[in-house]
Amino acid sequence: MGKQEKIVSMFNDIAGTYDVANRVLSMGIDKSWRNKACNLAYKFYDKDKIEKIVDVACGTGDMIEFWKKIAKNNGIELKNIVGVDPSVGMMDVARVKLPEVEFIEAGAAQMPLDSDSADIISISYGIRNVVQRQEAFDEFARVLKKDGLVVISEFTKNEKNSLLDYITDFYMNKILPTLGGLISRNKEAYTYLPNSIDEFLTTENLCKELKQAGLEPIHTQAFSMNISTLIIARKL
Repeated sequence: MGKQEKIVSMFNDIAGTYDVANRVLSMGIDKSWRNKACNLAYKFYDKDKIEKIVDVACGTGDMIEFWKKIAKNNGIELKNIVGVDPSVGMMDVARVKLPEVEFIEAGAAQMPLDSDSADIISISYGIRNVVQRQEAFDEFARVLKKDGLVVISEFTKNEKNSLLDYITDFYMNKILPTLGGLISRNKEAYTYLPNSIDEFLTTENLCKELKQAGLEPIHTQAFSMNISTLIIARKL
């Protein structure tokens, strides 16, 4: 089993408890991060009618709910939203919550979607789980319309400079695996999470990779003591 298959199988295994674990472990803060990502993206895109949003690594459909709700709040007509994920287990949970949404089983690097068809592509806390990351960014560029946006929310690697950085690090590496393991009965999955952040890129390198794919970063912002980073890039 390759690295990508192992990650997908792990997410299939924890799908049933994923939403509860997420809310407990992030103490609900991820809701405000997702809110800000959607609001800012709609502001930058500046259209009151949007044909199509594609949410990649959509998991249990959390981000799709935010896109829909915030479009409504801002008086934006969102015609179509599609969820893409290689984990059938996660999407089974999403289908129950969002029966009206189309979900497609696929990885980020090979999506069965038309070129120049999406206004916005989002990936929230999923890009670090994509093994072929540069290929995924090339694929995002292919599927996006010209001037379309990529919206990435991710836990990025930061230098530890302050006491708060060390407290955050302790939480991610010691408390999170234990709590997540108790809720999901799969400690391995929640040990993988902080390790995958430590092995992950900095915001600067992520921006370089986006540029290589013809996606120009127009906004980067760190939230909550640099735990979460938002990057919005525009297809040139």
